[in-house]
Amino acid sequence: MHGRTLTLPMLLVAVLVPGLAAADPWVSWRGPDQVGVSHETGLVDSFSPEGDHLLWTADVMARGTPLVANGRVYLFGYRGTGADVYEVLDVFDELTGDLIWEKTFRDFVSDNVYNRYSIGSPGLDPVTGDVYLLTTPGLLTSYAPDGTERWQVSMMDAWGRLTFPNGRIGAPILQDDFVIVHAITAAWGAQGPARDRFYAFDKRTGEAVWVSTPGITPKDSSWSTPYVAEHDGHEVMYAGTGCGNIVAVDVRTGDPLWRFPMSVGGVNVSPVVDGHMLYAAHHMQNLDSTLMGRLVAIDLDAPTHAPGPGDEGTTPILDGEKWRRDIAGFSSSPVVKDGILYQLSVTGELWALDAATGATVWSIKIGADALHGAPVWADNRLYVPLPDGSLSIVSAGRDGGKLLHRVQLAGSALGAPAISDGRILIATTEKLYVFGEARPLTAVPPPPPPPTPGKAVAARVRPAEVLLRPGERQPLTVDLLDDHGVIVAQVPAEKAEPWIPPTAKVKSEMDAHFDKGALVANDDATLSAGAWKVWAKGMEGTTRGRTVVGVPFTEDFDSYTLDASSPEGPFAYPPLPWIGARFKWEVREVGGEQVLAKTLTNMLFQRAVTFLGHPEEHDYVLSADVMSDGDKRQMSAVGLVNQRYLIALKANQRVLEVSSNQERLKESVPFVAKAGVWYRLKTQVTVDDEGVAHVKGKVWERGTDEPAAWTIEVDHPGGHTSGSPGIYGFSPRNIHKVYVDDLALTDVEEAP
Repeated sequence: MHGRTLTLPMLLVAVLVPGLAAADPWVSWRGPDQVGVSHETGLVDSFSPEGDHLLWTADVMARGTPLVANGRVYLFGYRGTGADVYEVLDVFDELTGDLIWEKTFRDFVSDNVYNRYSIGSPGLDPVTGDVYLLTTPGLLTSYAPDGTERWQVSMMDAWGRLTFPNGRIGAPILQDDFVIVHAITAAWGAQGPARDRFYAFDKRTGEAVWVSTPGITPKDSSWSTPYVAEHDGHEVMYAGTGCGNIVAVDVRTGDPLWRFPMSVGGVNVSPVVDGHMLYAAHHMQNLDSTLMGRLVAIDLDAPTHAPGPGDEGTTPILDGEKWRRDIAGFSSSPVVKDGILYQLSVTGELWALDAATGATVWSIKIGADALHGAPVWADNRLYVPLPDGSLSIVSAGRDGGKLLHRVQLAGSALGAPAISDGRILIATTEKLYVFGEARPLTAVPPPPPPPTPGKAVAARVRPAEVLLRPGERQPLTVDLLDDHGVIVAQVPAEKAEPWIPPTAKVKSEMDAHFDKGALVANDDATLSAGAWKVWAKGMEGTTRGRTVVGVPFTEDFDSYTLDASSPEGPFAYPPLPWIGARFKWEVREVGGEQVLAKTLTNMLFQRAVTFLGHPEEHDYVLSADVMSDGDKRQMSAVGLVNQRYLIALKANQRVLEVSSNQERLKESVPFVAKAGVWYRLKTQVTVDDEGVAHVKGKVWERGTDEPAAWTIEVDHPGGHTSGSPGIYGFSPRNIHKVYVDDLALTDVEEAP
């Protein structure tokens, strides 16, 4: 059982007792009230990993927080070393620690380094028992209580989710019938610019319901998990963003309400709300000083104003600062209890402040540093994890501030404890520990009744975005909403027409038609994208969609008109339906040919991955002409993405390389590529009956004969079985371009 350890108390029999008063199921990483507070009492006040009140352990590495409900423990973690590292979703029996089921996930085409995996937590619906997970490369998956996969969405190659070396993920949240995730994405059309966005999917089907872009251009990534509370009759979601803001979004509609600028870089903490006050911290440079980090109290009832001149955003600015303290919190989220705000600083001080005024009640030094771990309040104590693997118990309240007990655990404690049924659960980068007493389990309380809807005043179309291949169809449903975003009724779409938004940079329509309540891609549909107006019950809404083609497909960029201009000269935008293409690539004339050229203007895109097709595509050959630019000191890298494998010509290293994630799968063979010389690159991936992916690539100078043998062949057990074809360019420090031409997608040429 992966090193699970049982102690004598766990041999006692305990059962689920529905008749007992409901305890606190720990169904979000910040607990039942989203503020790091447990209502449980009578907890053990000292314990140790040597057996004192240790109930069980499991050998799984993690950086987040376990969830607890319905007699189960849910943990997002990782296992293995080197090329065999994989992320896992583990579900344990809460009483015994027995593993009920486990799901494994390979990394792919991400920037993740140094085993920075599982920096987040699952999302859990305690009523249905369904669990949701967002992995490091961006797979959002829903599982039934028995481990059956309900649905999966690839946020990377369907929505343009960017990845970063720090592996930041956060946690999905469950609200009403939505599962909501937070990511920096660069997709297509109006969602082409890189922005911090929030995505709401139907928790039962995975259908996209809304996409919200409340912020501006991000300077950093963020894994702030949203806090949800009712405000003025609306369900409002509050979160930090990579653009240095705290934002507010209407959960039911996705409408941005306001943003509060906090810092130059990303805000990683999950804010908390107490009454009409919101509390949040950051660790980056402040907007109005050179100091690093700040803790701020924000009045949610304050007025807003329109963004000023030079502000790229459209979301109103909240004038809500109530008080501030120069206390920096990296990702350690605050706790509010009984009028006291507790914050763990990056330098290892635990602060207790008067929540109304910000005045210091007490502070105590508990460690050398504290970047990630967040405190939890329970039974008049604070449980505080630290990167050195210690878990401190500190007395809380206005007379508190005394270290009561400290336990040293194996590994680093980078998440937050979970507390449920008298048990204290803490995950580290080496183990999951469960301390406490073997109490009987208690039932999850029923959900509150849904709000009573009013009169329908608006229409929302589902899905919010459609992706079709030739001949495929997607039924459209219309949510009729009242003035608070509550669904009055769900009805089939009655009519839909192509629509070009007035702000569209590229005037384009989707190669599809409306038939019997559904969008249908034409049988001969080409690569296309566009928006639709949709009607039902006399109301109008909008959606948008793409058609993508599979085998065969070619693109030489000769048909594009270079009618846009820049200081570099005329250019054309890349194909609109490609995910993550605009702002990363432009069609330009190079050496008398029209080719795709990588841009050098945005440091977020010095590593550019762009997807051309459907995430479920598989067993294909992807070829292209590729060329690097550079000099003797530095050259850029260029490559193709085939079924979630990157086959890249890395001129600096003088190799042709196959990778999935650079630190998980990375094999190469020598190949000397010259700057300014075109090469033909061909790639193929097939998966055999044993689940081994056979990744092949060959490269030769354009205009010469294709070699008979593959230049590189790599076998990858447990390989990726599908993935959108794509192109890749890496320009270190955005100095030298790369170029791509004559793309071709064809059938596999040989079986593995």
